[in-house]
Amino acid sequence: MIYLLSTNAYAEDLIRFDIKQQRADKALIAFAKTTNQTIIFPFDLTKKYQANEVIGVYQAKYGLEKLLKGTDLIATVNNNGQFAIQLKRTVDKIHPSSIANVQIPSINTITAPPIESVEKITVIGSRVSVRSLDDLPVPVDILDANTLINTGQTEVGRMLQTVAPSFNFSSSAISDGTDAFRPATLRGLGPDQTLVLVNGKRRHQASLIHINSSVGRGTTGTDMNAIPAAAIKRIEILRDGAAAQYGSDAIAGVINIVLNDSNDDGSVAVSYGGYTQGDGETTNINLSKGFTFGKGGFINTTINYRERGFTNRAGLHGTCLFEGCTTNDNGDFIAYDPRELTATRNTFRVGDAQSQQYALATNVKFQLENGHLYGFLTLSNRDNESATFFRQNNSFDNPKLADGDAVIPMGFLPKINADIRDISYNVGYQQDLSLDSVLDISYTFGKNTIDYRTSDSINASYVNALQFHDDELTSEVVRARTPRAADAYGLALTLQTLNLDYSHQFEFWSLAIGSELRKDEYQVTPGERYSYFDYDSQNGDELLSTDNSAGIQGFRGISPISSLEESRDIFSFYAEVESSLSDNINISTAIRYDNYEGFGDSTNVKLAAIWSAHQHVKFRGAISTGFRAPSMQQLYFNNISTQFVTDPQNPLGDQIPIQVGTFRSDSTLAKNIGIPELNEENALNISLGSVIQFTENINLTIDYYKISIKDRIVISDKLTEGLSDRLDNILAISGAGAAQFFLNGADTDTDGIDIISTWNTNLFSGKLNLTFAANFTKTEVNSLFSPIDSDLNDIAPELIFSEQEISIIEDWQPQDRISLSAFYQSNQFTFNLAFNRYGEYTILDGQQQTYGAKILTDIRLNYQLNNQLSFTVGGNNIFDVYPDKNTIGNSRSGKVIDSNGNVIVDSSGIFTYSRRSAPFGFNGAYFYTGLEYSF
Repeated sequence: MIYLLSTNAYAEDLIRFDIKQQRADKALIAFAKTTNQTIIFPFDLTKKYQANEVIGVYQAKYGLEKLLKGTDLIATVNNNGQFAIQLKRTVDKIHPSSIANVQIPSINTITAPPIESVEKITVIGSRVSVRSLDDLPVPVDILDANTLINTGQTEVGRMLQTVAPSFNFSSSAISDGTDAFRPATLRGLGPDQTLVLVNGKRRHQASLIHINSSVGRGTTGTDMNAIPAAAIKRIEILRDGAAAQYGSDAIAGVINIVLNDSNDDGSVAVSYGGYTQGDGETTNINLSKGFTFGKGGFINTTINYRERGFTNRAGLHGTCLFEGCTTNDNGDFIAYDPRELTATRNTFRVGDAQSQQYALATNVKFQLENGHLYGFLTLSNRDNESATFFRQNNSFDNPKLADGDAVIPMGFLPKINADIRDISYNVGYQQDLSLDSVLDISYTFGKNTIDYRTSDSINASYVNALQFHDDELTSEVVRARTPRAADAYGLALTLQTLNLDYSHQFEFWSLAIGSELRKDEYQVTPGERYSYFDYDSQNGDELLSTDNSAGIQGFRGISPISSLEESRDIFSFYAEVESSLSDNINISTAIRYDNYEGFGDSTNVKLAAIWSAHQHVKFRGAISTGFRAPSMQQLYFNNISTQFVTDPQNPLGDQIPIQVGTFRSDSTLAKNIGIPELNEENALNISLGSVIQFTENINLTIDYYKISIKDRIVISDKLTEGLSDRLDNILAISGAGAAQFFLNGADTDTDGIDIISTWNTNLFSGKLNLTFAANFTKTEVNSLFSPIDSDLNDIAPELIFSEQEISIIEDWQPQDRISLSAFYQSNQFTFNLAFNRYGEYTILDGQQQTYGAKILTDIRLNYQLNNQLSFTVGGNNIFDVYPDKNTIGNSRSGKVIDSNGNVIVDSSGIFTYSRRSAPFGFNGAYFYTGLEYSF
């Protein structure tokens, strides 16, 4: 059956219809979309009948009568007030009521959002649109707009994490570009192993690649927050391997974002909130409006403005900020410089980045005589600012001048300013060639660009060069002439896709075939000379005694030698067949061929089936092969960056800076030690599940999955001197203290279980919906290997891929996520209460620490003041829960005292909570309020 959610109960309103004569099942879908009325009908029955043309202005009940006139079908009303389509003879025997008996609510009645939160129409998982979720052989979650809004979150990534336990949106801090692009993962795999679609079309990825030690290290993903949440009608999550259907990246599954398609609704919504510690203030403003566009078409547009202040949960700086300190027998620092006594100890910024985003999304359809044109446009511009490590007065990176003081006397905290721009548009044409055949052709363009600028910083080598070239320059003049900011570099990733799709519905089976042409483009633009240049090593041996760090501190720029502009072409062809072997068994098969310029082709297959063993019990299963092509960033990104790592000689001490070179596999330096070209990852997905309908109101699904990935692309450890003679030469030539490479170097297995159960019931004068959802997953690295016929082949794989690299894949995400939510609606009042449990996770950062499970509580209340105006108040993590405090990988810990033994500061370190991975962040309780006006 098909279930369409109602968003408008005004059945007495006059509605303009433009529904052509067509097969009844398709006509009923068109009718439901036009009226926003709930319709329940059996597909196998209605597809046998031809519905009438309905053109003109009618009340919904009369329009439906006209649509079905002359057929053997009739519309009745069930106990929930929903339209139900059945045979006349069945109605005569069982349901004496007819459509004329529908009770229509008054036009003045205030209607709150529907209690049900899942729309039972899906695009992903099956290219046959007329299927219910329970009939699909693979698990699909559908989260409608109300479900997302009720989370109280303003970012799409956080919304998904709250309501979809298999989805993770990990936070980290002082992780360079990762602070602006949180890694989004599904089923514990990498961000690049989940395919994202918009309106069923492949979405481009972000141009950033995560190279620091965080979840998703060595991968890239899609910017989930570039699309305003208010523009989304629903989000569909296919929790199964789907490379045989949708191509590369769909190893963990597929996320499809469906944009709003209303042609008359409009609203303005404003919300404001902040954390109880007084930071992270967030203002979110949405303006949405739908319009009728031409004959039978629509245009729906959303404009969003979101501004978020930074949060800071850093501990106090517990070491000396100035020179001259000594230590006593207890290891305490004894201050020497009088400024040590009064200088601020809040030197770091550890938390969410500051951001400001403008975004727009438009969805459009225009009806033509024999088909319709469609398309969408999404635009966003986000300014993001995050912080790096503080450089104090006595830091090597804050060099001394002639007056004996540092160039920045009180130290400086470099900032990374990211200007992130994202654009995507799609145009397409769809035509029904017959009652059973559909042809679709479309073009999609997407581009993500990031321009980095480092501010509040210096290039220490430039300071030395100033002093060397002109001994007469005073220290104050040197300070004044030292630039404090520079453009570091720019990244751009472009995806162009041309799709041709055809589907035909036969009596007992369906066929879908299609082809796809794609073009990937990747560009790296160098920064200003000041951002990367080594000024004091270019002037002769006489400067070696004062040689200092090259490039601007905190986020070093990229030189012209690392700039690039690369592209590749991809061709794909697929075929899918779905068939009913009997009344109780349906099977689905798919095959896809992909040819990538650069490494060759890949063919993948899928077989899935569902068996209705009983009226209320179904079993489903699938087996498929999959692949993921190396991303353009993995193939071509090449730079030297400052990364702070735990000193292996002193794991309890401060984290130390190291210049790490990331070298592309086809670079001269990489080829000199035999680094091979990257190949695709290969996967095998197996899933088994059941769907149990205990009663009309209680549903349970349980799904087991196993995902085996061969030749997984991973980034190596930061390889330092002493492992290979030729590697030592590379490090000397490049000026880096360590090198890392992308390699096909690991085989992994992921096992897990998804459980989802829902219960709907009447309670007092309203309706209650309870949803329980859980995910249990575990990934293991079962094999590590180094490239054959390379200098690295003589090095133990455990040295190339450190324990930390393995730990990131296996342990840095919770191995279980459980949520229980209750949504209650009564008249003008709605109430949402959710409990989210984040399971244990373990981080290795010099030492190992396991962080305990935590339960977060969210609450949201909405009151409809009148037909147009509603008021909302709520809170996320209302009991102010934090992760366990950090005991590893800390920095700047210690006690500083004055000459009389008085304590100036006593700190366990600046990282109160782990900066590496925090599944729900470490900001504490957040409270908000909002108003929405509908028109």
